[in-house]
Amino acid sequence: MKNSFTGTLARNWKAGAALLVLCLASAMMVAAPEKKDIVDTAVAAGSFQTLAKALDAAGLVETLKGAGPFTVFAPTDEAFAKLPAGTLDELLKPENKAKLVSILTYHVVPGKVLASQVVRLNSAKAVNGQDLTISTEDGAVMVNDAKVVKTDILCSNGVIHVVDTVLLPK
Repeated sequence: MKNSFTGTLARNWKAGAALLVLCLASAMMVAAPEKKDIVDTAVAAGSFQTLAKALDAAGLVETLKGAGPFTVFAPTDEAFAKLPAGTLDELLKPENKAKLVSILTYHVVPGKVLASQVVRLNSAKAVNGQDLTISTEDGAVMVNDAKVVKTDILCSNGVIHVVDTVLLPK
């Protein structure tokens, strides 16, 4: 004697096919890895160790792990190395936390702004309240004096665009 479930599927192949598709889709959703948030993505990339250290010192890690969405113009370790000698060490001191927060939040724009949108902008308001100047020079996108060297690193809570220079607010 066939069980009733098997008999039902045999009589109604459309229902069986639909069930199979649903099961496969469900299995794919479970197997598909979720995108990492902005902080975890930056840390995993390996070229943003200084940024990660600065975010931690500024107390901004949890904020950038939050729901967002955020657009981050992320300076590489090499970008931080361009700062005058001793600047980073000074900024990482607890007594300079407010200045560090201002600098780091100058790299963040609320919302998810992809490269295709950035190139149509002349400016953007950073989280710290100041404006970033956006331009295109010789086919390269510039944010203030920083060149965008990589775009659209998608994260679960926004997007990262890599810049070659640390952006300094006024």
